[in-house]
Amino acid sequence: MIDLSKNSQEVEQTQPDSDLDIIDQGVKATIRADQIRQAKSVAISQQRRILDILEEFSGYNQEVFLEALSDALHFPSISMKALHVLPVAFDVLSFQNAQKRECLAFYADEDSAMADLIIVFADPFNEGLQEWVIENIRQPYTLYLAHHKDIAAFIAKHEETMRAMDGLNAGASSIGVDSDEVVADLSLKSINEDTNPIIKLINSTLYDALKVGASDIHLECSNAGLAIKYRIDGVIASVGGMQGLENADQAISRIKVMAQLDIAERRTPQDGRFKVMVQGRDVDFRVSIMPSVFGEDAVLRVLDRKALSEEAQGLSLHTLGFDEKIILQFRRLATEPYGMVLVTGPTGSGKTTSLYAAISEVNTGHDKIITIEDPVEYQLPGVLQIPVNEKKGLTFARGLRSILRHDPDKIMVGEIRDSETAQIAVQAALTGHLVFTTVHANNVLDVIGRFMHMGVDPYNFVSAMNGIMAQRLIRAICVHCAEDFEPDAHLLEISAITPLMASGMKFKYAKGCGHCRGTGYRGRKAVAELLILNDEIREMIVAREPIRKLKEAARRSGMRTMREAALEAVSNGITTLQEINRVTFVN
Repeated sequence: MIDLSKNSQEVEQTQPDSDLDIIDQGVKATIRADQIRQAKSVAISQQRRILDILEEFSGYNQEVFLEALSDALHFPSISMKALHVLPVAFDVLSFQNAQKRECLAFYADEDSAMADLIIVFADPFNEGLQEWVIENIRQPYTLYLAHHKDIAAFIAKHEETMRAMDGLNAGASSIGVDSDEVVADLSLKSINEDTNPIIKLINSTLYDALKVGASDIHLECSNAGLAIKYRIDGVIASVGGMQGLENADQAISRIKVMAQLDIAERRTPQDGRFKVMVQGRDVDFRVSIMPSVFGEDAVLRVLDRKALSEEAQGLSLHTLGFDEKIILQFRRLATEPYGMVLVTGPTGSGKTTSLYAAISEVNTGHDKIITIEDPVEYQLPGVLQIPVNEKKGLTFARGLRSILRHDPDKIMVGEIRDSETAQIAVQAALTGHLVFTTVHANNVLDVIGRFMHMGVDPYNFVSAMNGIMAQRLIRAICVHCAEDFEPDAHLLEISAITPLMASGMKFKYAKGCGHCRGTGYRGRKAVAELLILNDEIREMIVAREPIRKLKEAARRSGMRTMREAALEAVSNGITTLQEINRVTFVN
C-alpha cells in the first residue's frame, strides 16, 4: 500500500461540516470557518467557485493551501508525486468524466486487482460531485483531496493517450485493413467518422502527435500487444497502447499500407514515406519498419514542413537559445568569405536548425545560396534547396558536384556521410566557397578523427575548416511550476559538482503542471561548445598530436565545454541538474 499522505485516517463518503472551527496551531497554516463562510458569500455574488475564492483569500501557495484545506475539512490530501505513482483507474471512472468533474480514480494497491479505490477530487464544496461519486462508483473507495492544478496537470499528461484510444474497442477481434484506403485528411470530424477501430487508432495517433508537437511516433509490439510512444522535446513518453498481438499486427500493417510497403514481408527492415493533409497543409511522415521477436516495430518521423517554414521566418541564433558569446562567435564564422563551418552532434540535437538560423541571418539577397539536404526540412526564401533522391541517383556527392557548377557563393550540405562527400566539401571550401555542413560526432574534437577516418588530408582539412560547433538540446524548465531546489549530496556527487561549486549556483526543480503536461519542462534550448581553429591548433592537427593536447590548446584559446555551458544554464534557472545529466557527459 502506497503511503499517500501523512494523514492515513479513513474518511467518510459524505460532505464534511465546512463550518467546523479550526484551532490556531502557531505557525501552521489554517483555514477558519469564517473564511469559508465569507468565500461562499463572495462566490455567490461573483458566480465563481468557493474553492477559487478561498484560495485567493488565504494567500497561501499551492502546497500550503492544500494542507490547510485538508486539515480544515478532514480530508486526507495527496501530492502530485503520489498521483504519478498510483495506477490510474480510467476503467472505473472514465477519462471523459475525469475531465468533466475534475476527479480521478486510482487503485490503491498495484499488486491486487481487487484493491480498494482511491477517489481524488479537487473541490470539496461541490456537493453534486460527491453525490455523483456515491451513485456511480460501486466499489469501496476512500476520498482524497488534491490541488485542482495537480489534477489538471495529470489529466493534461494523459489527454493524448485517451484521445488515441477513444472509441477503440481494445478487445475487438482481428479487423481487416482496407489496402485501397488512403488518409486524405486528418481532422477530429474525419477521425470520429471512422468505423474501423484500427484506422481510427492510427489516425488519432497521427493527429495527436501533431497537436502535442511530437517529433517521432513509436509503435512497439510486445507479447501484450502494441505500445504507442511519442518523442516530445527529445524524450520518449508512453501515451497509450492496444491489447492483443493480432490487433498490433493490424496496426503495423496499416502503417505499411499508408507508406506503400510490402505487408507480406515481415523479416527484413523497410523504409517508406506517406503524406497526410491536416488543416489544409501537407505533413510528411518518414516510416521505418523493423522486425522484432514479437512482430514488427514502426517509427514515424514527423515532418511538418509548413509549420517549420513558418517557424523559420523568425529563425535566428537568438531564438535557439544559445548564450551571447557563442552567438557572436558563430555569427562571425557564418559571415566569413570562404571556408567550412561545421556543426556536430547526435540525431535530433538541432544541428540543421542551427545552420538554417545562420543562413537566415546572412541571407541578404546578394549571394547565391544553395543547399542539398535529406530531406528539406525548412523552406527558406531566396535559397535554392535540393532534396537528396538516392533512388534516382541524386546523392550528396553527386548533387554537390553539380552545385559547384551552378555559381554558388554559400553552400549547405545537410550531412557528410562518406569519404567522397567529405572530399568535395573540403575542396569547395578551399576554392572560395563558404560551406555549411554537419557530421555525426560527440564533440568538436571527435570531428577531426571522423574526417581523418574518411581519408581527408589533414593539411586540406585545417586549411578549409574555420570552426566546429558541437551542440545539444536541453529541456527548459517550466516557468509556471519551477521552484528553488537544494540538491542532495548524492546528486551533486554524480553530477561532479563540488560543494564549493554548488555554493555559487542556484538550482531549480519543477514538479509539473497543466502548462507542461505534468513533465516539469516546456520547450528546449541549445547548449554548445565552439572550437575556432587558430594557427596553434592547425599545426597540432597536421602533426597528429594526441586529443589530450588538442583539448588543452582549445581551452587556452578560450573554448568552453558543453558541460560548462549546461551548468551555466542550470545556475541561471533555465533548466535542471537532472536534465543536463541526461543530455551532457559528466566530466
